[in-house]
Amino acid sequence: MDFNLLIERKRERFAELEREVVDPRLFDNRKRAGEIMREHASIKGLLESWKELEAARRQLDDNRELATSRDVEMAAMADDEIPDLEKRVADLERGIQIGLLPPDENEDRDAIVEIRAGTGGNEAAIFAADLYRMYNRFAESAGLKTEDLESSPSELGGLKEVIFRVSGESVFRKLRYESGVHRVQRVPATEAQGRIHTSTATVAVLPEAEDVDLELKPEDLRIEVSRAVARMDEAKLKIRNGRLVFCGHACWSESNARKPRNIVRSAAGRLGPAVAKKKFVPTIFRRAG
Repeated sequence: MDFNLLIERKRERFAELEREVVDPRLFDNRKRAGEIMREHASIKGLLESWKELEAARRQLDDNRELATSRDVEMAAMADDEIPDLEKRVADLERGIQIGLLPPDENEDRDAIVEIRAGTGGNEAAIFAADLYRMYNRFAESAGLKTEDLESSPSELGGLKEVIFRVSGESVFRKLRYESGVHRVQRVPATEAQGRIHTSTATVAVLPEAEDVDLELKPEDLRIEVSRAVARMDEAKLKIRNGRLVFCGHACWSESNARKPRNIVRSAAGRLGPAVAKKKFVPTIFRRAG
C-alpha cells in the first residue's frame, strides 16, 4: 500500500506544529497546549516509524538481490534474513496504517483502571491482586506511571477491589481493550487437595476526565436565600398598628381586632362565659397589648 501522499501531509502538519510548539504564548491556553503537544508527539512517532519502514524496505530489496548472487555463502546469508525482514516490514506497515487513522478523542488521555474480584471467593481476590501487579509491571516497562487511588484488601493477600490511575503517553489507547471479565483456571493457594478452580475478576478502563474551563457570568446566576421560620395559618394572624398579633383559636375582623372583648363575647356563645374568659382574655391582651 502506498502511504507516500498521506505521509507528506503529516510532514506538513508536523512543520505547523513545530512552529506552534516554540511559540511562547502556547501555554496561555493550557487545554489547547495539551492537544498540540499530544498531536506533535503522535506525528513525530509516526514519521520515525516511516523512516524505519523505508530503511527496512531498502534492506529487504538488497537481501533479495544478494540472494541471487553467484556467491553461494553470501546468497545463503541474505536469504536467511529475508523472512525476518519481511515480517518487520509488515509490522511497520500495519503500525503506520493504524497511525494514519483518525484518532479517537479519548485515546491520548490518562486512564483510571478498576479491578474487582468476581466469582471464586478468596481465590478471585488473589487473582485480582495478580492482575493489579501485572498492570503495574506493564506500566513500568512502557514508561508509564501508576498512582493508587483506592483499595479493599482481602484475606490471604488478595484484593476485593482496587482502583488506580495510569498516566503517560497515549495511556487509554494502550489499555482500553483490557476492559472486560478475566478468567483463570488453576490450583489456587487456598486449595489443599490439588483441585483446579475457576476464578474471575472484572477490569474496567476509563479515560480520565479532563479539566474544563468554566466561566460563570453574574447575569447567569440566580441566588435564592431561605431561612427557617415558624409559619402559622394566615387566618390566625392579623396586623395591628404595624405589629403582628395572634388571636388564638378565635379569628376576628379588622374592626374586632381593635376590640379584644368582642372575641370573648363571640367565644362565650360557644364555650360558655367562664371558659371563654379564662381561655382568651390573657392571650389577647398579652399578644395585642
